[in-house]
Amino acid sequence: MLPQEVIRKKRDGKPLSPDEIAHFVAGMTSGKVTEGQVAALAMAVFFNGMSRDEAVALTLAMRDSGDTLDWSDLPGPVTDKHSTGGVGDNVSLMLAPIVAACGAYVPMISGRGLGHTGGTLDKMDAIPGYVSQPANALFRKTVRTAGCAIIGQTAALAPADKRFYAIRDVTATVESVPLITASILSKKLAAGLQSLVLDVKVGNGAFMAKSRDATELAKSLVEVANGAGTRTSALITGMNEPLASAAGNAVEVLNAVDFLTGRRRDRRLFEVTMALAAEMLIAAGIAGSNREGISRATEALDRGRAAETFGLMVATLGGPADFMERPLAYLPKAPLEHAVHAGKNGYVTGIETRDIGLAVVALGGGRTAPDDIVDHAVGITRLLPVGAEAVVGEPLAIVHARSQAAAEKAEREIHAAYAIGPARPATQKAVVRRIAPGG
Repeated sequence: MLPQEVIRKKRDGKPLSPDEIAHFVAGMTSGKVTEGQVAALAMAVFFNGMSRDEAVALTLAMRDSGDTLDWSDLPGPVTDKHSTGGVGDNVSLMLAPIVAACGAYVPMISGRGLGHTGGTLDKMDAIPGYVSQPANALFRKTVRTAGCAIIGQTAALAPADKRFYAIRDVTATVESVPLITASILSKKLAAGLQSLVLDVKVGNGAFMAKSRDATELAKSLVEVANGAGTRTSALITGMNEPLASAAGNAVEVLNAVDFLTGRRRDRRLFEVTMALAAEMLIAAGIAGSNREGISRATEALDRGRAAETFGLMVATLGGPADFMERPLAYLPKAPLEHAVHAGKNGYVTGIETRDIGLAVVALGGGRTAPDDIVDHAVGITRLLPVGAEAVVGEPLAIVHARSQAAAEKAEREIHAAYAIGPARPATQKAVVRRIAPGG
């Protein structure tokens, strides 16, 4: 089966068979298919799309291009969540231990920051000693002991996706729903999950800014994942403002610790986290309804079981044993804190969320090149949410920076990102829509 014939068929708008897709992916993994051929197929799919069956076949072929994990020895259901990315989105740090504290197992394989969005793995790397890319034995031990483990993808999981994505990235073919779908799901399904919940962000801080695009992606992900044999649902959640009041790495970890221990819980962050927790518990068969899922998740939080689970996960993966009790003793701290004061009185009517994320990147908290070293200490805290009252002389946010020049640059970017008007705006839904397993 010649790669060029597979390309020709898709170029002409014809459906590819599972065997043709599997053969092409195998060649992509082995190197027998050239970069030019991969790029050509990506462009053909970009223009002609893929049917649900083709997307399922591509997802499964890329899933099976490397190792797949097996958790059949665990005494409970195995589930996970994936977010399409946003600003101040530290949901995973609370969600994994909440769901684990309710009796599920959550082997959460996460990624690093991409563009203006923060990466869960970068946040976990802010904890001293924490091994974010452990050997498989330690990964399995942590999941069994703590009930959850938040780690990074290994090269052995879905290697075809790594090559495919790198070529798509430089050939302007990233924005293809079937290719995005296969890329996300191949990695998640290689983790051996029994169920999956997707958090598809929509808004000015998301990769999908328009509701119709987010809905199309969510439906594609749900249909293909279920078609591949994994029970999956999705929530579309708002990203027209930072989800947490903190954006950065160490500052988001501290925000998560405060959430788990009950010291502070941002309203929208709480709504999204609990909605996803309920969805995961339903998918795992632990809760029979959304109300029961919320109740179980709330109990795990209020009784301290979720905080205890997070602390056990951190300790088992090499972090401090007393991290939950003394997070400030361990998390890196930027040398300078700079208050960004409101320039006029009124209400926050809007936030250019992507620009807040880019401000964190400019501080050093993200990457502009793949090999950049992330500064885990820098970031922005006490971000006023949309609808909050702004008062002259009081902070819109606090910048944590390495230098005065960097802090002042971030201050200008924050001022430009915030819109302040005379009237309080209507409250936007944090959870916009649910896409059920049946579509």
